[in-house]
Amino acid sequence: QVQLVESGGGLVQPGGSLRLSCAVSRNINSYTMGWYRQAPGEQRELVARSTSSSIKTYDDSVKGRFAISRDNSRDMVFLEMNNLEPQDTGVYYCNSAPTPIFTWGQGTQVTVSA
Repeated sequence: QVQLVESGGGLVQPGGSLRLSCAVSRNINSYTMGWYRQAPGEQRELVARSTSSSIKTYDDSVKGRFAISRDNSRDMVFLEMNNLEPQDTGVYYCNSAPTPIFTWGQGTQVTVSA
């Protein structure tokens, strides 16, 4: 069973930055990987994804502020989040994209608040 371990979340003020990391327990070379966000009381949504050749797409809500990257040699995926807004608050998960096929990890909590 593939394990996904997310880390790097925390409490940050509006306008701040965070870098999330996701360690995957299998080779990710052939997978499009993404970051998903689940805001309180909302469904999980895909906010960024990167193909195996690093073609990246973003939800409009994060475009220009978030950057997804990956290190295929280490089976890791990253999300650089800048100019954070309160609406970015939620639990962030990584998984394959656009269809998540791996068992979800525990996620990492991001809270944007003054």
